Amino acid sequence: MTGAEAVAECIRREGIGHAFCVPGESYLSVIDALYGDSDISLITNRHEGGASFAAGAYAMVSGKPGVCLVTRGPGASNACIGVHAARQDSVPLVLFIGQVERNHYYREGLQEVDFEAFFRPIAKWAIEVRDAARVPELVQRAFHVAKSGRPGPVAVSLPEDMLAEKAVMRFANPISVAVPDPSPVDARNLLEELVEVDKAVVIAGGGVSRSGARAELVEFSEKLSLPVFVADQRQDVFPNRHPNFLGHLFIGATEQQRQIVREAEVILAVGTRFSGDTAQDYTLLSHEQKVIHIDVDPGVFGMYMSPRIAMLSDARKALRALLEATEDVGSGRATERFGWIRSSRRALDSFADPDGAWAVDPDFADGAKVISELAAMLPEDAIVTVDAGNFQEWVHRFYPFERAGTFIGTASGAMGYAVPAALAAKLARPERTVVSVSGDGGFMMTIQELETAVRHEAPFVSIVLNNNMYGTIRMYQELWFPGRAYAMTLTNPDFAELARQFGAHGERVEKTEEIAPALERALASGKPAVVEVLTDPNRITVDATLADLREKAQPD
Repeated sequence: MTGAEAVAECIRREGIGHAFCVPGESYLSVIDALYGDSDISLITNRHEGGASFAAGAYAMVSGKPGVCLVTRGPGASNACIGVHAARQDSVPLVLFIGQVERNHYYREGLQEVDFEAFFRPIAKWAIEVRDAARVPELVQRAFHVAKSGRPGPVAVSLPEDMLAEKAVMRFANPISVAVPDPSPVDARNLLEELVEVDKAVVIAGGGVSRSGARAELVEFSEKLSLPVFVADQRQDVFPNRHPNFLGHLFIGATEQQRQIVREAEVILAVGTRFSGDTAQDYTLLSHEQKVIHIDVDPGVFGMYMSPRIAMLSDARKALRALLEATEDVGSGRATERFGWIRSSRRALDSFADPDGAWAVDPDFADGAKVISELAAMLPEDAIVTVDAGNFQEWVHRFYPFERAGTFIGTASGAMGYAVPAALAAKLARPERTVVSVSGDGGFMMTIQELETAVRHEAPFVSIVLNNNMYGTIRMYQELWFPGRAYAMTLTNPDFAELARQFGAHGERVEKTEEIAPALERALASGKPAVVEVLTDPNRITVDATLADLREKAQPD
C-alpha cells in the first residue's frame, strides 16, 4: 500500500473515532486514504490552532490519543499552540504534518520547514518519515511515545512524495502501555513518613485522572484524614463538596489556602508536575517541608522541590499499594489531622459562597451568580471547558465539580482553548451536556470553530463573559503600571447576533436575572449556542476593582 494508506491504517488501529484537520495539498493522499472510513470521522476545522486544541481536548475526554492533521509551513506553525498545550497538560497527541517533497529540501521550497527541529523543544518527540516502508514502524511508535510514561505530543512529518510511494507494510498491534508500580516495602516506607505528623496535605494532579485513581484518592484521604488540594486546571480529580477538599491551587488561590499548605509538615504530591500556577509562582513550599512525590515520569522529580521520597509509579497503583500498607502501618495521627481539616474547610466554604461575593454594578450581570446558576442548572456529569483569563476565578470558586471527567482546561494558559475543546468534548461524548466558558478576548480567537460545530451538528453552549478587554493583562498592568492603561481595550461585535449568523442559537444577557432563562433557552435549542453575558469592566476579579488594584500598587 502507499505511505498515505499506511498512515490511515495506523490511525485506524488505535481505535480513534475522530481526527481533526485543516486540509492542505501536502497530505491530500492521507485525506483520500480516510475517504469513506466508517470508523474515523475527519473533522474539518477553520484554523489549525482550533484543530490542535480540539485534538488535545478529545484525548482528555475520550481516553484515546488525539490526532491532528495539518499542512506544512503556516499550517504546522498555527498548530504548534495545541502541541505546547498538550505538552504542558501531559496529553497524548499525534500531529501529522504534510511536508514538501524530498527533492525540494534545503532550497527554501514553498512552506519548507525543518519540522524535527521546529517541534523538538515543545513536543515529546519529533520525527520525519522519509521511507514509506517505515511508516508502520515509526507512526505506531509515535502513538506509543505519546501514550506512555508521562503522555505528551508527538510531531510526525510526512514528505508528500513519500506518501505516494508503495511498499510492503508490516503492522503490529498497538503497543500496550505498561505503567510502573511500587513494591510493598516502598509503599510502607512512604506511609511511615506520612502518618505520624499532625499536618499533611495531598496535592493531586492530572496523573490521578489519567490513571483512573479518583476513587482510590478519596478512600486514601478518608482513611488517613488527609486534606486534598487539586493542581491548576485539574479541579475534577477530587469531589469539590467532599469535606476533605480544601481547594484549587490556581492563580486565584487565597492566602489562607497557601498558608494551609505552608503549615503542612509533609506534602504528598500525586500525579502533578507542579506547574507555575500550582506552585504559586514557585513560592508555595519551603525546603523545611518534606515532599513526597509520586509520578510516572522521573523527569518531574526535583523540577520544583527535591523530594524526600520520589516514587516512580502510576497514581492508581501507588494509591492502592498505600491503602494496602495501611493495614500494617495504620492511620497514625488521623484524629489530629481531621480537626485541622475541619477548621480549614470552613474558610473554603465561605470563599466558595456566591452570596458572599462583592456586589457588582446593577447595570451588569454578576459573574458569581452566573456561574452558580449554571452549576444549579447543569446535570452533575456535564462537561465544562474553560478558556484562559481572569473570568476563570468565577468558575473555579463557584462551580463545584463533583464528578470525574467534567472539567477540561489547559495548564498552558493559552487563550482560545474553550470553544474547540467543547467541540471535541461533544463529539467524544455526544450524550453529555457540554458548556464552554470564555472571556471575550479568548472567544474571539477561535470563534470560527462555532461554524465547525454547526456543520458537524455538535450542540454545546458557549458562555462569553464580556468585559471588552484583555482582563488578566489589564490586572497586571494596573498592579505594575498603575493608572497607565494602554493596549487593553477591545471592541466586540454582538456575539449573540454573530452566533445566529453562523447558524447557532444566540442570547445576550445584560442583567443577572436574565441569565437563568437565557441558559434554559440555549440548552433547549438543540444547536450550538452562545450566551453573551455583559460583565462589569471595573470588576477585574471576584474581590477587586481596577481602582482597588491602583490603590494597592501605590507606594507607601
